[in-house]
Amino acid sequence: MEGSADYAHMLNGVNLDAVVIATGVSSHYPMARAALLAGKHTFIEKPMAGSAEHCEELIEIARKNGLVLMAGHTFLYSPAVRKIQEIVNQGDIGEIRYICARRLNLGIFQKSVNVAWDLAPHDLSIILAIMGEQPISVNCHGSAHITPGIEDVTTMCLTFGHERSAIIHSSWLDPRKVREMTIVGSKRMIVYDDLAPLEKIRVFDMRVEHPPHYDTFGEFQFAYHYGDMYAPYIKQEEPLKTECQHFLDCIQHGTQPLSCGTRGLELVKILEASSESLRYDGAAVRLSKSIGRVAGKTAPSDNTSRVKSPKLLTQRLNRKPGAANPNVVGGV
Repeated sequence: MEGSADYAHMLNGVNLDAVVIATGVSSHYPMARAALLAGKHTFIEKPMAGSAEHCEELIEIARKNGLVLMAGHTFLYSPAVRKIQEIVNQGDIGEIRYICARRLNLGIFQKSVNVAWDLAPHDLSIILAIMGEQPISVNCHGSAHITPGIEDVTTMCLTFGHERSAIIHSSWLDPRKVREMTIVGSKRMIVYDDLAPLEKIRVFDMRVEHPPHYDTFGEFQFAYHYGDMYAPYIKQEEPLKTECQHFLDCIQHGTQPLSCGTRGLELVKILEASSESLRYDGAAVRLSKSIGRVAGKTAPSDNTSRVKSPKLLTQRLNRKPGAANPNVVGGV
């Protein structure tokens, strides 16, 4: 197959049914829009676009033209992540209390997006799949040590319903490469280490229980349970290969991808909220309760607290200091 340096010429060529876009975030939207308007099924690497507004437009174009639009949330196709979902859905760990994710390494420093937009999408896609719903609000703190205005270390906190939460720590300034996630349940706990050659998932039979009742302070004692640890068997498969095959299968059968455009939109809305929170020194930014289906579940729509997606990130960055924002909890 011949290569081409002219994207527009390539789209107008014959015998081209689908396009895979794996470029910088800033070019995702214009390239994907051109591909969809040319009638091509389109696969876009994470994050799907630089704004929720652009994601919504791409979804609508794909819908009108009957095309497959797929976001590159590779870890949804990982055997380890699928096993975690299976364990959680079976109720083996009880009710989820919180999730903590760490994705750290030294570089590669980006010039157009911060570390949250670069690294956090992987963890966000996993967390949304496990939680089965969108977060209620997002807090994000970060620092720019190397490139002014572009955070290279961020800590994002997602607040979900039923007293559940998730924390994502992302860094380009860590001496070790870390890809780890802990899911704490009321019965058991899961530790997922994607870099482990064996035993990527370990399930710990550990928990703490509050006494059901007590009459005196002396009778009040937490019950700590320390049980065994086990590592479930995981079939070795390449997630990227599985993801690409899924894209082809969806085109062939006319089905909706697991990581469809709606999921890409959900993730971008969280990233936009994280940028807004960074702008307001880590204040909580509310999200709508749902914009569609997550992990096979449909939640009610609530547009009253929806974060309005700006046309350009610069519109947020150019907001005058001290200007009020109705989406920021407490008002800044």
